[in-house]
Amino acid sequence: MNALKFLTRKDNWALRWFYGLLAAFIALNSYFLTQEFYLLPLLPVAVLILFSALVSIDKLVYFILFFVPLSLTAEFSEYAALTLPTEPLLFGVMLVFFFKLIFEGGFDKKITRHPVTIFIICHLIWMCITSLTSSMPLVSIKFTIARLWFVVSFYFVATQIFKEAKNIRFWIWLFTIPLSIVIVYSVIQFFNYNIDKNALYWVMQPFFKDHTIYGAVIAMMLPVMFVFSFDKSYPPSYRLYSFAFFIIIFIGIVVSYTRAAWLSVSAAYGIYLLYLFKINWKIIVAGFFIVILTLFYYKDDIMMKIERNKQSSSKDLGEHLRSVSNIKNDASNLERINRWSSAVRMFEKKPLLGFGPGTYRFKYAPYQRSYELTYVSTNAGKLGNAHSEYLGPLAEQGILGTFFMLGIIISTIVTGTRMYYNAKSDEVKFLTIGILIGLFTYFFHGFLNNFLDQDKASAPFWSMIAIIVALDVYHNTKTSEKPAS
Repeated sequence: MNALKFLTRKDNWALRWFYGLLAAFIALNSYFLTQEFYLLPLLPVAVLILFSALVSIDKLVYFILFFVPLSLTAEFSEYAALTLPTEPLLFGVMLVFFFKLIFEGGFDKKITRHPVTIFIICHLIWMCITSLTSSMPLVSIKFTIARLWFVVSFYFVATQIFKEAKNIRFWIWLFTIPLSIVIVYSVIQFFNYNIDKNALYWVMQPFFKDHTIYGAVIAMMLPVMFVFSFDKSYPPSYRLYSFAFFIIIFIGIVVSYTRAAWLSVSAAYGIYLLYLFKINWKIIVAGFFIVILTLFYYKDDIMMKIERNKQSSSKDLGEHLRSVSNIKNDASNLERINRWSSAVRMFEKKPLLGFGPGTYRFKYAPYQRSYELTYVSTNAGKLGNAHSEYLGPLAEQGILGTFFMLGIIISTIVTGTRMYYNAKSDEVKFLTIGILIGLFTYFFHGFLNNFLDQDKASAPFWSMIAIIVALDVYHNTKTSEKPAS
C-alpha cells in the first residue's frame, strides 16, 4: 500500500517512468526471446557503456586497448565478422566523441592544425566521398565507419589522453602486457604440439587470425621495448622489466614465422642506425636514388638471379628466409604479385574514385590474368585483400586514396625525425625514436600486407602516430611534464 502511494505521488514522475520503461523492456525481451532473438538483453549493457563513455571516455578507451590483443572474432559469414568486445565499444566511443564534438564545442586546435591530423582528416573525408561513389556503397560505408572508430579512439581521443605525459608509457604498457600474454600462450602451444613448425601458422589462434598479422603487430612493439630497456631516464627496475618484455616479444617474432615481419624489423633496424649515427638526410636521399638507379641498371641480371631461386616456404628457418625472393614457384609470393597486379589494373580502370573502400576482395577477380594465377588463387576474395597498404587504397579510392595515406606516413616521419633531433629532453628523445622505429616496421610491412581494417593492427598503428603528434604538440619543452612510467 505504501509502495502504491509512493508511485502515485506527483513528485515521483521520474521513478514512474523508470518502472514503466523497465516493465516495457521485460515484456519486449520476453516476446523476442520467444522469437529466438537473443540480442535485446545487451541493450542495458550498451546504455551502460555509453553512459560510462560520457562520464569518463578515457577509462573506456583504456579498457578497449587492454582487450585488443585478447579480443576474439565472431564470424557470421565469409565476409561478415565482429571483433568482441572491442568493436562494439569502439562504435560507442565514436558516437560519444561526435556527440561531445557537436554539443561541447570543437576539438583542440593544436591537434587539428597539425600536418599529420590534416592528412588524417583528408583521408577520412575522401573515404566518405568514395563510399558514396562506390560500386558497393553498403560495403564501403561499413568499411569507412570501422576506419572512423579506429581513428577516433586511437588517434583523436588518444591525443587528448596524452596531454598528461605519464599516460603515454601507461598506454604502451596497457597494450604490451596482454600482447605478451598472447605471445607466451602461442609459444606454449608450439611446444604442446611437439615443436611442429606447421603449428607456427596457427598457434596464436583464437586471439590472432593468422601468423602474418600476429607478426606485424608484435614487430611494432619490439623497438619500443628495446628503447625502454636502455632509456636511462627510466628507473633501473623498469628498464629490467622492459628488457624482459623485449625478450618475450623477440621470441614472439621468431615463433611468428612471418617473413614480412622479419624483413620489416631488419629494415627498421637499418633506419635506426641512420638516426643513431645522425646521417644527413641529403646523403640518405642521394643513396636511395643511387640504389634505385643501380637496381634499374642491373635489373636483367637481378631478375635472372631471382628466377633461379626456387626455394619455397619451408620449415627450415634458413630456407624460409631464402624463399622471400622466390617469384618462380613460391605460391605465397606469386599470389602477392597477382593481387598487386590486379590492384594496378583496377586503378587503371577507375583512377580517380576507385571501386570504393573495402571493395577490393569483391571486385578484383576479373582483373586477374591466367598466367599470374597460382594454386591458392581464388575469385572469392579469400586470403586477404590487396596485400598492400598502398596499392589497396589505389584500387579502392583512386590516386588520392594512396596520396593521403602516404601523406599521413611521410608527415609522421618528418614530425618524428624533427622531434628526435630537436628534442628538449632525453625522455622525449627516447620515446620518439622507439615509437618512430616501431612505426617504420609497419610502414615497411605495408608493402607486403594490409591489416589496418582490423583492431589488432589499427590500435598500435594509430596510437603510435598519436604519441608522435602529442609529444610534438604538448611535451617538447624543457618544462613539460616528464613521461613517467
